[in-house]
Amino acid sequence: MNRPATPLQALQSRRSFLQAGFLTLGGLSLADLLRLRAASAAPHKSTPDTSVILIWLQGGPSHMETYDLKPNAPVEYRGEFNPIHTNVPGMDICEHLPLHAKVADRFTVIRSISHGFANHAGGAGRFLSGRDPLRPLDPISQFPTIGPIVSRMREHVNNGLPNYIGNQPRVYGGGSAYLGEAALPFVVGADPNLDNFQVPNITMDDKLKERLDDRMTLLTSFDQMRRDIDQNGSLASIDKFNSKALNMLTSDKARNAFDMSQESDATREKYGRHKWGQRALLARRLVEAGCSFVTMQMQNPGVQGCAGNWDIHAVNGHLYDDLRGRLPIFDRAVSALVEDIYDRGLDEKVMVIVSGEFGRTPRINPQKGTRSKIMQPGRDHWPGAMSVLVSGGGMKMGQVIGSTTANGAYAKDNKLDPNDLLATMYRFLGIDHHHAFLDHSGRPMPILPKGSPIPELS
Repeated sequence: MNRPATPLQALQSRRSFLQAGFLTLGGLSLADLLRLRAASAAPHKSTPDTSVILIWLQGGPSHMETYDLKPNAPVEYRGEFNPIHTNVPGMDICEHLPLHAKVADRFTVIRSISHGFANHAGGAGRFLSGRDPLRPLDPISQFPTIGPIVSRMREHVNNGLPNYIGNQPRVYGGGSAYLGEAALPFVVGADPNLDNFQVPNITMDDKLKERLDDRMTLLTSFDQMRRDIDQNGSLASIDKFNSKALNMLTSDKARNAFDMSQESDATREKYGRHKWGQRALLARRLVEAGCSFVTMQMQNPGVQGCAGNWDIHAVNGHLYDDLRGRLPIFDRAVSALVEDIYDRGLDEKVMVIVSGEFGRTPRINPQKGTRSKIMQPGRDHWPGAMSVLVSGGGMKMGQVIGSTTANGAYAKDNKLDPNDLLATMYRFLGIDHHHAFLDHSGRPMPILPKGSPIPELS
């Protein structure tokens, strides 16, 4: 026999109905996300108004064809491209990066970072977490990588935007591990170069906002009744996170940050009217609006004959034909971002990092291409040497840090670990890299097990 519902049960049922409606509008899930993050937020001190943009080159770009050419090496090492001078004496880079060359005084190239993991997942996990992966072939890191760590450590920063935004849920080999999925990014997967580019749950018309406001009013009235019953005050925190989520979803600041139409045609052309250029521009808009950490992956350049990512083995493509199509797009996007950061006075506030998980083998390895069916040049995975570009952050620019051996095989002078770069970045964001989180077994795990900020960047 069914018993009639008590007044409290009826009230809870009514609220569940309202919540279901709210969920269809996208608000409740974001509130849950915010609540989960805050429940495990790290203690914090005063946090600087700083941000980081990570331009991630999945697959591993060749240092020998970008920032560390070896024109005097034997032909089987040096390859087809020639170096050109930049506006910084002694810093030569690839001939297919002429726009980089004009703004080299606004970035630094680090040539001596290396690690020991030569597969994509393990290399990315090692580079981005600062720890040796337990399962190097696992595409999801066993340790939290930098985006989720920043998300957790700066969760208290409230600028009307998510603190961590990316164009994919995680990079290949990255992840949040024991920080939980609440530390993963707010994902903006659409191509910002499209005329109809929109971000779900950010761009709302006035009628939808009115419906949200009406629904929130109803929820608030029922919450007031529930608070009369609540004995421990826990319901008040639920209201706070629902309100914060609604404010984020409907705020002018969030909507404006994602509105690419606010940029002039000249600016958009400067970055390049392609996916990579507009992702770089969107990243600048997001950090300028207050987002703490933005990851933009530059994959699939959209050029016929180019591979999807930077993993140019000979079986995947002709290394030099691929780069002749890929590098001009990359050159325009990155150089425009660097120049824009400085021209807009953001160079003290924003740090830009451009990197992949490792470099490529110093010796060219010709093989028969899977598609071309002919012998063609390529380079394989190589963590013994790689080049990383850094810009802004109030740091010393216009320099080359470290060097590699004559054939580009190994770091030689000023050998650095990825952790040294991560320690530099965490310091810039006001994050203590000695801070420990508890892993799944309850063991305290410092953010970095080793590493020190790079003194040449200070």
